[in-house]
Amino acid sequence: MATARGFDIERTYFHLEDGPSAKPIPVGDDFWATIDTRTDLQGGRLVTVSHFRSQRDWDHWEMHPAGDELVYLLTGALDLVLDEPGGERIVELRERTAGVVPRGVWHRGIVRTPGVGLFITRGDGTEHRPG
Repeated sequence: MATARGFDIERTYFHLEDGPSAKPIPVGDDFWATIDTRTDLQGGRLVTVSHFRSQRDWDHWEMHPAGDELVYLLTGALDLVLDEPGGERIVELRERTAGVVPRGVWHRGIVRTPGVGLFITRGDGTEHRPG
């Protein structure tokens, strides 16, 4: 019987194309800085996992113009701050809860307790701005 090793989804993200495949995407130090130039990630959804190792707010805002983002908190506590037309709205995520960031809404995170989050994002055109 053949045996295969699993993978670390923090170092290998996955792109769920608009078809039947799931393509591994190796992650380097420049991944997020160059996300807006990655034509190979257009269409489909990007699946990522991130650790929040300290009680520190995200140092940037982000926005996904091509689709909603699902944020599922595996462990810890995170407040998602959504910059909506009527003002900021906070979505409290605690261990094993999820929230949706609507398409085109700028958002950032406030880490209440260090933990791990799973993100499923339509990455086309993702933008970042300083926090």
